[in-house]
Amino acid sequence: MAKAKTNYTCTECGGVSAKWAGQCPACGQWNTLVETLVETGGGNRYSAPQQGLAQATPVLSLADIEAIDVPRFSTGIEEFDRVLGGGLVAGGVVLIGGDPGIGKSTLLLQALANLSRNRKALYVSGEESGAQIALRAKRLAVDAQDLKLQAEIQLEKILATLAEQKPQVAVIDSIQTLYSDALTSAPGSVAQVRECAAQLTRFAKQTGVTIILVGHVTKEGALAGPRVLEHIVDTVLYFEGDTHSSFRLVRAFKNRFGAVNELGVFAMTEKGLKGVSNPSALFLSQHDSQVAGSCVMVTQEGTRPLLVEIQALVDTSHVPNARRLSVGLEQNRLAMLLAVLHRHAGVAAFDQDVFINAVGGVKITEPAADLAVMLAIQSSMRNKPLPRGLAVFGEVGLAGEIRPAPRGQERLREAAKLGFSIAMIPKANAPKQKIEGLTIIGVERIDEALDKIRNTEL
Repeated sequence: MAKAKTNYTCTECGGVSAKWAGQCPACGQWNTLVETLVETGGGNRYSAPQQGLAQATPVLSLADIEAIDVPRFSTGIEEFDRVLGGGLVAGGVVLIGGDPGIGKSTLLLQALANLSRNRKALYVSGEESGAQIALRAKRLAVDAQDLKLQAEIQLEKILATLAEQKPQVAVIDSIQTLYSDALTSAPGSVAQVRECAAQLTRFAKQTGVTIILVGHVTKEGALAGPRVLEHIVDTVLYFEGDTHSSFRLVRAFKNRFGAVNELGVFAMTEKGLKGVSNPSALFLSQHDSQVAGSCVMVTQEGTRPLLVEIQALVDTSHVPNARRLSVGLEQNRLAMLLAVLHRHAGVAAFDQDVFINAVGGVKITEPAADLAVMLAIQSSMRNKPLPRGLAVFGEVGLAGEIRPAPRGQERLREAAKLGFSIAMIPKANAPKQKIEGLTIIGVERIDEALDKIRNTEL
């Protein structure tokens, strides 16, 4: 029997190479080429062959196209709707990824159970049997009597079922288990994942069916499969959080129908995932008294301001190279902030181990956490707590200046609502009108901020 021909496909860009190489010749990424079978057969899979030249499609003027708001429908889970931008969109394709066991199937089963009460919904499972899903629904105590279920991994059969049943919402769990007869490669390969996702997306756009795809993730936490998978779909969601913790975060990284970087907070209970109405309470430690090295910052996740406690521990280093470790914040930025602290505020930490942690497992990516990190480090070095009721935000530049953060008014109102009485913020963010119960301290440079903290006259 003749050996099957193979080539190497890049998981990032989909480029094809005849032989393996450490670096993809198309996009330059390293260690992304994987071996796949060479697909045989010709012709366009998406349309029947035509004689002669293809006909041009109509071209419209942008001014003649009516811009209308996209109607949405709720999943019945408020936090899930927030991440989606207000709800699901007819014909939209959503890709949701996360670590195994973090709650992807649980959340989607709860959402489909709610939707099936007044809409036709279909759950396509390629990883579990119908009995396993029924057992989960019983354990979660969800009303899923009207929910349709199909256990299938062949793409053509799934498309035929979708065309026959005509559901309004369908979940595919998961895209890595599907395969198409048009290809000879195994399920989960680059070619199969790309082809199945493209066919399902094309079906959704033609029929108006909302399709939710569940995707696997790699050990680095990125979605498995070709990078083109994220470009095909309309919305990309990620599950975050420690599987050993009861809290889960769902974050939107791409949304063609709404804002990105929205955050949904859930608590895992015996009855499934429950939305958390006041997530700031999760990220604030409850101390009987003020402790050194703790500073509360106000971060912005999409349209939602959150209060997160930043903890710092500074200790004498017993090794030649002092350690710099941060959890929930960028480690390279920590090294930069320590350099700014030394140069512009005279606080040296070259012989100190510095550890930074964002409480609650939340990941903070915005630079508005800079001021809180520096105040927490200074508090730990002096072993003196910061003033009670203090909330902080602000970006610190390399010249030592404190730059404004976006949506400062919303951050301040959230801090005041949760009982904080003092806010140290960039001077450019100072509100024109006084916020009741909140003393505003505007600072322009990091040395000025540290002087006011040392004087404890806030």
